[in-house]
Amino acid sequence: MPGKRNRRRIPLRTTAAVTGGLALAAGLTACGGGSGAADSQAGEKIVTVYSADGLKGEKGDGWYDKVFAAFTKETGIEVKYVEGGSGEMVQRAVREKTNTQADVLVTLPPFIQQADGKGLLQAYAPHGSEKVNGADKATDGKWTSIVNNYFGFVYNKKELPQAPKTWEELLDAKYKGRLQYSTPGIAGDGTAVLVKSMHDFGGKEPAMEYLKKLQANNVGPSSSTSKLAPKTDKGELLVANGDVQMNFAQAKSMPNLGIWFPAKEGGRPTTFSLPYAAGLVDKAPHTENGRKLLDFLLGEEAQKLVSEVGGGFPARTDVKPTDANAVQLTKLMTGVEIFEPDWADIDKNLKAHVDAWKSATGS
Repeated sequence: MPGKRNRRRIPLRTTAAVTGGLALAAGLTACGGGSGAADSQAGEKIVTVYSADGLKGEKGDGWYDKVFAAFTKETGIEVKYVEGGSGEMVQRAVREKTNTQADVLVTLPPFIQQADGKGLLQAYAPHGSEKVNGADKATDGKWTSIVNNYFGFVYNKKELPQAPKTWEELLDAKYKGRLQYSTPGIAGDGTAVLVKSMHDFGGKEPAMEYLKKLQANNVGPSSSTSKLAPKTDKGELLVANGDVQMNFAQAKSMPNLGIWFPAKEGGRPTTFSLPYAAGLVDKAPHTENGRKLLDFLLGEEAQKLVSEVGGGFPARTDVKPTDANAVQLTKLMTGVEIFEPDWADIDKNLKAHVDAWKSATGS
C-alpha cells in the first residue's frame, strides 16, 4: 500500500487502434449508455479519443492497445486515437468547440477540471463508476478516473547507481544539461512539478525560488512527458519528471530507467495521485459510442489489466490485482507520503502559477 496520506491541500500523434489478434477474456463485454443520444454522425462505427500520453505502448503493447482492440472486436467500433500533453488536448478540443471532433477526452488533473470549466464535457456516469472513489470522479458525472496513477521522477540507473533523494541534489553541477521536466501548463506531469514543489517547499514563492535555481541545469521545455524517459534511458538525461504508470510500463523495455520521488532536504519523499480521468465530450459526433467506450474502460476485466498490462493502478476499488506488476508497484510506493492537492484551487489559480513559473525561470 502507498504511504500514509497527508490531507494538506494545495507534438500530436494520431493512430487507429489495432483490431486484430488482441482480445481480453471472454467475459469482457461492453455496456451501452442510454438510447437517446443525438449523435451528429449516428450509425458510424467510430469513436475518437483525445488523450494524454502514457497509456498507449510505444510498441503497441500498452493498456490502450489491448483494451481498444478488445472493444473493437466486441462492438465493431473503431477507435481513432489522438495523443498529446494534457493541456494540449484540452486546447485542441477548445479550438474545435464549434466543430467537435472528439468523443472522449482523457487528461490528468487539473486539466480535466479545466475541460469541465470550459464547457467541454457532458454528464455521463459510466457503468462501474460507482466503484470509483469520490475524490477520483466529478460529483456531477462530468468525468471519472479510469486509471489511477502517481507523480514521480525517473533517473538513469546505469550512470547513477543510486537515485537522487532530494530536490536540492538536483542543483548539483553534474546535472547541468542533463535534467529536464515537461512544460507546466501544457503537460499534466509538467504541471505536477509545480504542484509537488509548492507542497514540498511550503508555498508558491519558495517553490519558484527553487525552480529558478534549477533552471541552470534544465535542458528546456517539452510538451510531452513521455519523450523524456527514452532520453533518460539512453543517458542523454540523468533525471526527468514522469509518472509511475507510464514510467513503470516504459521500464519494461528501457533497462536503465528507475523511478524515484524527491523529498525536500530533511523530509520524506512525497507524491500525489495523478489519475487519468475521462469524460464524454459535449456535442460529441458519436456520443453513444463514447458512452460504450467509457463503460468498457471501467469494466472489471479491463480494470484487471491496468497493472498487468499498463503498469498502473485500477480506478475501481473493488478490483485488487495480484499480478507481478501489482506486487512491484506496491513495493515501489511503500514509505512514500501521499498528499492530496486541492484541484479546484489549482484549477482556479493555474494561470497564475504558470505565469509565476515563467517569470521565475525565464521560460
